[in-house]
Amino acid sequence: MMGLANIATGLIYRLPMPIEPMKVLAVVAIAQRWTPSMIYASGFAMGVIWLVFGLTGVMSWITRATPRPVIRGIQISLGVLLAIEAVKLIGPAWLLGLVAVAIVLILRNNRYAPASVVLILLGVVLMALHGDLQAVRGFAFCLPPLTMFSLEEIWRSLALAGFAQIPLTATNAVIATSALISTYWPERRVSESRLALNMGLMNLVLPFFGGMPLCHGAGGLAGQYYFGARTGGTNILEGLIEISLGLFLAASIASLFTAFPSAIIGAMMLLVGVEMVKFAKDIRWSLDLIPMAATVGVSVSSNMAFGFAAGMAVYYLLQGIQKWRRGRREKKGG
Repeated sequence: MMGLANIATGLIYRLPMPIEPMKVLAVVAIAQRWTPSMIYASGFAMGVIWLVFGLTGVMSWITRATPRPVIRGIQISLGVLLAIEAVKLIGPAWLLGLVAVAIVLILRNNRYAPASVVLILLGVVLMALHGDLQAVRGFAFCLPPLTMFSLEEIWRSLALAGFAQIPLTATNAVIATSALISTYWPERRVSESRLALNMGLMNLVLPFFGGMPLCHGAGGLAGQYYFGARTGGTNILEGLIEISLGLFLAASIASLFTAFPSAIIGAMMLLVGVEMVKFAKDIRWSLDLIPMAATVGVSVSSNMAFGFAAGMAVYYLLQGIQKWRRGRREKKGG
């Protein structure tokens, strides 16, 4: 289902638009051992919510109210969080991580040996040397099943994690992703409402065929762009790979992904995280810096939903103080 979503997005937008799992729902589902039907129900619930947000203009209103320093704060927070997680992944095999970083820096712009392809091949070779490819149980054709869920499961998934997912998706998957598209492709802007509609439509359909809750993501977009993705062909290729894995290697996917060297993934994440931090360069070193810093500080120490709220509160508080001071000066001048 993720593969189909990638292909559709690539064909429609002709951009490397990322398709990712919804992380709050994923973490809670794993921690609380949700049944598969609960996961499908949570995806459908998110589909309804984001379709409503996209059609009613709620997402457009949130976007208009969100100032640039807060958007930049969310993007930088993603970069910092990616870098922190990357260091954890590299730690147990730091030498391999350093080699992977060097490969990226040397081959990042190489058309004939792209860094990402070289690193994936390196990871597969290391898996073969360690005997991890024995986890492959052989090719077996397996179509997605028709899956169902109840109204009670839809509500439970919302109460347990769905409502907490909304602010994270609004900031990372919608506002920050739209801003990043505008930065990379100024002539091909994709509105926040359009992104909300995308997530609404795909999550209304895919759960009935075993699809997990999906969204877009600024981190994924930055990663794809950093490693050379420029067109929707990236999504189409990714989608074909995912569909092939799902149809023919469904019984082995979890084992293969677990065995892939985490240091290589960490090296890629680290450099993408550093790249995202660079978005701070267009911030004015005056009043913009304070709400951006508040957004980053709270996001990294707790979560991006709280960081977004903190940044908004600080920004509008500062705006109010400025307005009050101007009013006092005008009264004195009068």
